[in-house]
Amino acid sequence: MRSHRIACLAFDGMAPFELSTVAEVFAVPRPELAVDWWYRFELCAETPGPHRVVGGFDIVVHHGLDRLRYADTVIVPGVADVRREVAPAVLDALRDAHARGARVVSICSGAFALAAAGLLDGKEATTHWRHARLLQERHPAVAVDASVLYVDHGSVVTAAGTAAGIDVCLHLVRTDHGADVAARVARRMVVAVHREGGQAQFAEHPVGRAPSDDPVDTAMRFARDNLHRRLAVEELAGLAHLSVRQFERRFVDAAGLPPGRWITRERIRAGAVLLESEDQPIEGVAARVGLTVAGFRHHFRETMGVSPAVYRRQFRR
Repeated sequence: MRSHRIACLAFDGMAPFELSTVAEVFAVPRPELAVDWWYRFELCAETPGPHRVVGGFDIVVHHGLDRLRYADTVIVPGVADVRREVAPAVLDALRDAHARGARVVSICSGAFALAAAGLLDGKEATTHWRHARLLQERHPAVAVDASVLYVDHGSVVTAAGTAAGIDVCLHLVRTDHGADVAARVARRMVVAVHREGGQAQFAEHPVGRAPSDDPVDTAMRFARDNLHRRLAVEELAGLAHLSVRQFERRFVDAAGLPPGRWITRERIRAGAVLLESEDQPIEGVAARVGLTVAGFRHHFRETMGVSPAVYRRQFRR
């Protein structure tokens, strides 16, 4: 069986999750898939040897940057520090790999290395939402989109932070081997079979909750249990025994969102669960979460980055 060489770049101070994700997808032999070829995984670094990673333990890297010369795909799962310059030797190796036809992929802050190498100039790209503004400031020739999970230009692919690394690795398998093989790998990993690259990064707008002893929590629990009906701020404030003004202020402190926006987000989250688990029409789902069909479609796409119909096709259990 021939193989597709994956070269993954390691460095001091890297987060082990992204590295583990790449290794789980591409380094694990999968003879049960019965495909014509699979991946050969190699971990590389500017300087081979032990490298300390987040968590206080070391990994030992056996290969240097020369392995990038032979790789079919090069993956950069982050950089040591987004505010420091990437080593010139690493940038040269990335440019050379791309120039000879290798697919170059970044996860999270790895986009800073690809941008510094000039591989993202004139292209849309993404990174973790926390780093997006800095990436745009340092590399104005790059069109940074902080709202998506990954962006695929064929020879250059960028992904957002942490869990989006799983999405982009499975996307690469889907590109190379088709949806069925990618779905089987995802099931082995017990993760979502497919999330569109255009789906939203959710971490930028976290949906919180109040502590259980906070009266705002009483209103939140009531709202979650009654999403099918009209929910007025005055009613929720009364349940919390607060004035509307006090309630709104404390609600934002607890949830990070005003009550109206939080309720809409909860309606969409509940609707997503129904789309995954039940066969009823979208009209019925919208009614069960207290929205008109038009309102549900609009807010669902705004929140999730895809339409309800596309979401159902991807995640139907």
